Amino acid sequence: MTPPLTATPTTHRLRVFVYGTLKPGEANYDYLQGKTFSVCDAVTKGHLYHLPTLGYPALIPGTGTVYGSLLHFIDPEILAHLDALEGYAPDRPARENEYQRQQLAVYSLNGAPLGQAWGYVMTPEHVKELGGILLPSGWWSGRELPSDEISTPK
Repeated sequence: MTPPLTATPTTHRLRVFVYGTLKPGEANYDYLQGKTFSVCDAVTKGHLYHLPTLGYPALIPGTGTVYGSLLHFIDPEILAHLDALEGYAPDRPARENEYQRQQLAVYSLNGAPLGQAWGYVMTPEHVKELGGILLPSGWWSGRELPSDEISTPK
C-alpha cells in the first residue's frame, strides 16, 4: 500500500522528495529544522540540472536517476511554506510558477519502492531558458559542484 501524500488524522505525515537546497546539509535545510520527523536517502526518476545563474538545481521528468532525500513531516501546513519557497502557487497559471509540485515515485538507494511523495519539478523549457546544465550523476550539492560532473545539454 502506498503511504498517503498528505496528513490525515490516522497517519499524520506528509512526504516530500528533495534534491537541492532542502537536503540535509544544504543551504535551506535549516529552514526545516525541527519540522521533519524522519529523513532517508532516496531516488526518483528524472534528469537533474544545475541552474548556474540561480545557484540551485532543477529536476525535469525523465528516465535517469536523481538522488536526494525523502522527508517526512507531521504538520501538513509545511507544504504551503515549501510552495512559497519553491515559487509555486496551485492557483496560479503553471507558466507563472518557477516549479510545479507533483507526485513522484520514490525509491530507496537499492531500488525498493518507497511510494509516492510530493516533489518540485521544472519544465524542460524553463530549464533551457535559465541555462540549465545537465548533471549526469543525478546529484547536486551547493557545497561542491565538480566541473567533471557537469555536461552541457545537447
